[in-house]
Amino acid sequence: MTYDASVRKDSDGHAVASGPRPFWGRVANWGPYRAFAVFLTASPRRQFFILAAFPILWLLTQHLGPMLQMLRVSLIDAYPVAPGTPQEFTLDNYMRFFGDSIFWMPFFRTLTFAAVFTFCTLIITYPVAYFLARHVSRKNQMLFLLLLLIPFWVGEIVRTYAIMILLGNTGAVNLVLKWFGLIDRPIPFMYTSFSMGVGIVYLTALYMLLPLYSALEKLPQSMNEAAADLGAGAWTRFRRISLPLTIEGISSGCTLVFLISTGFYATPVLLGGPSTTVFAETIAGFFHVAGDEWPTGAAFAVIMFAAALVITGVFQKLMYMLRKGDTR
Repeated sequence: MTYDASVRKDSDGHAVASGPRPFWGRVANWGPYRAFAVFLTASPRRQFFILAAFPILWLLTQHLGPMLQMLRVSLIDAYPVAPGTPQEFTLDNYMRFFGDSIFWMPFFRTLTFAAVFTFCTLIITYPVAYFLARHVSRKNQMLFLLLLLIPFWVGEIVRTYAIMILLGNTGAVNLVLKWFGLIDRPIPFMYTSFSMGVGIVYLTALYMLLPLYSALEKLPQSMNEAAADLGAGAWTRFRRISLPLTIEGISSGCTLVFLISTGFYATPVLLGGPSTTVFAETIAGFFHVAGDEWPTGAAFAVIMFAAALVITGVFQKLMYMLRKGDTR
């Protein structure tokens, strides 16, 4: 479709289009539409509501909604409820966790693993983020970030299988060690805490790297240069300048990695062994049987979720105190 529109000049010399207008041009100049648009954007509060309406709706329906449903299921005696059967609310599903110590070991093991793997991820990714933000030219930073992001375009299961191939008895690690004459027989890396840790660190590295890179990239280079002029060494500059000013990035990255690590299921199943059973596997066991065990699994999921939130809340408070310089 073409429009035979011509251009003329008004009395002030400005170009004005004449002739038939496109459809959206006619709508934009329609009186009721213009009045409605002015009404919606008349105040900053209305503009914010328009921009935030869809994200809030998404959070309520896709995130908060399933959590509330899980909480509801954890408080009933059976799910799904048979037709004609009254629904009874109970706390027995939660008391089952506190009353049977067999569930405590995978629970505390999960929290311990998540904390240790989060710390390992921080130690590994901080130098990468520092090098990328401080020693790579700005025109090449996006290219390096893209190269780091490419593996994360692949699904979790595929990347987990890649770790299995890497750490297997005939994998690249054992072959290299054997080629250098360091070992005579393959080292059993697989189905241990080490293999599971490697997998989780690899899968969560991006969530640590991006907040760290964002925090480090904002650091003014002049501060390090001034400290160097005053005689501060590399370690002193890092400890007194770079590290304190990136606490916010460390806090965000550690929070993301810790929360994600507590919920991993496929990676511990594929890379872990009997001694590395995590709480997610225990929860899944209740959902793999008859429906009358689903409320127990939902209760255990709520307990894990609440514990992770409490721990991250305490961690965020400590990080806030560090940022403010108050360690009381």
